[in-house]
Amino acid sequence: MRVFFAVIISLALLLPLPVFAMDQSDLMKKIDDMSRELDALKKQMNEMKTAEKPAVAADKKADKGAMPSWLEIGGDYRFRFDSLRGKIHDYMQYNPGAQYPVPNFPFPGATTAFFTQGLPGYTVKNDSLLLNRFGLNLKANATEDVTVKARLLMYKIWGHETITPINGFFADRGFGVFDGIIGHVPSDNALRVDQAYATWSNIGGAPVWFSVGRRPSTGGVPTNLKQNTEKIGNAGIPGLMVDYAFDGLTVGAAPDIDALPGAYAKICYGRGFDSGFKSQFNSIKDTDFLGIQVVPFDTDNLHAELQWQRGFNIFNVPSDGGSFAGLNIPVTTNMGDIDWFGGVVLARLPKLGNGDLNLFASATMSSSHPNTNTFGLPFFSINGGAPINAGFGLLYDDDPSTLAVDRKSHTGGAVYLGGRYDFNATGTKIGLEYNHGSKYWIGMLPAADDLWTSKLGTRGDVYEAYIIQELKQKPFSKKGKAFVRLGYQYYSFDYTGSNNWVGEPKKIKDLNAFDPSKTQLFAPVKTAHDIYFTFDVTF
Repeated sequence: MRVFFAVIISLALLLPLPVFAMDQSDLMKKIDDMSRELDALKKQMNEMKTAEKPAVAADKKADKGAMPSWLEIGGDYRFRFDSLRGKIHDYMQYNPGAQYPVPNFPFPGATTAFFTQGLPGYTVKNDSLLLNRFGLNLKANATEDVTVKARLLMYKIWGHETITPINGFFADRGFGVFDGIIGHVPSDNALRVDQAYATWSNIGGAPVWFSVGRRPSTGGVPTNLKQNTEKIGNAGIPGLMVDYAFDGLTVGAAPDIDALPGAYAKICYGRGFDSGFKSQFNSIKDTDFLGIQVVPFDTDNLHAELQWQRGFNIFNVPSDGGSFAGLNIPVTTNMGDIDWFGGVVLARLPKLGNGDLNLFASATMSSSHPNTNTFGLPFFSINGGAPINAGFGLLYDDDPSTLAVDRKSHTGGAVYLGGRYDFNATGTKIGLEYNHGSKYWIGMLPAADDLWTSKLGTRGDVYEAYIIQELKQKPFSKKGKAFVRLGYQYYSFDYTGSNNWVGEPKKIKDLNAFDPSKTQLFAPVKTAHDIYFTFDVTF
């Protein structure tokens, strides 16, 4: 600064005296102005140098592998042990290679050979089933208000690369692994895409969003309590209504209403089955789902959901086909539509005694709207003639004696009640749950985390108790947590066909080993037990 002033004074001395006298005041004013500007510039440069130090440090960390701020990575690992035991009731088992003759049916003098065989009741068990599950979660903030989320899943049985050790008794397990359950039911060690969707929020500056892709339509409220996870945000679905990995889209809005804190509503669409190219050889329609969800309350202590949904052109077997009794059974027809309406209330009572109490109640109604299409199987032969198909429709059977289509609509229902008490000081959580399904109850729930069958799709009663113990250790990752869980499930089935919409449900206690009119595709489990233990780690 002294050099600068010296240069200015030297230049001033070179000026003629009259000029110097005339402009002296202006010159001194300009010198003062320039001095202030230089001081300000020097201050700015010092601030820039100070700010540059953490930026350089951040760059060095990034160079060493630090995660960029726009990307989040997390995940989870689970080891699981199950001890399973069940009781099969007496019944007639469908078998294309067997014959059970019935004289004078369907008319005097005729002998009808049914492709079935009588089996007395028996016990099934797997005392030691071991499983590994691994999930990887990704979240990328692509632009302002646009994010992409993905979840990859691997789930397998120790010593096996298929679902075989747990299939055979219910439709949601017995047809193998299909689109809606892949990653959620044990299969092999492949890491598959369970979720992959993009969300555009604050559209036009309004509280409106649009989301499309492989949806987070599994593990909905209140099933997250047993899983010891946070409830899914506004992308979630009531756990008693849908537990199925859907490809689809959502449009939602979350208006700011003082009387309804956290309220939002959305319209959801999903594709359950694509029937492919249409031709004279293929008249099967796509299976689609449409739903409307209204959430009037969404706070830490109170959450409520109401939802209506409809399944259009329901397929006769799982969307990727399957096999049973040596028969390859692809999707062959559409059986009609199904409506569901229900909801859930989840309440949290904090600081009640030594912890927090979580309570929930959920109820749902299903209503079938069948067409005259049936799932036909070669069922019997009259007097040694050609095999004749018996038809099984959407929750109804044809009359095998007349081969007439007996189309009926049916309404069913289910309730799901329970709670969990959290001891905050020790990280111990104790839960109790109960659910009941009526004769004609049918849910869209095959991706549930139950090994026998999705318990919420049971036509009967299920009781469950569990205890969770979190490891009270310092987390290193953002969502770092580890816990063990010990639980017990008891199933009591009243009717056949839990988690299946094909055919008329039969009362299990009325089944026997000599009436072919009550022949079953799947062995009718009367009671089932599952003692399970898990070790879970999230990061």
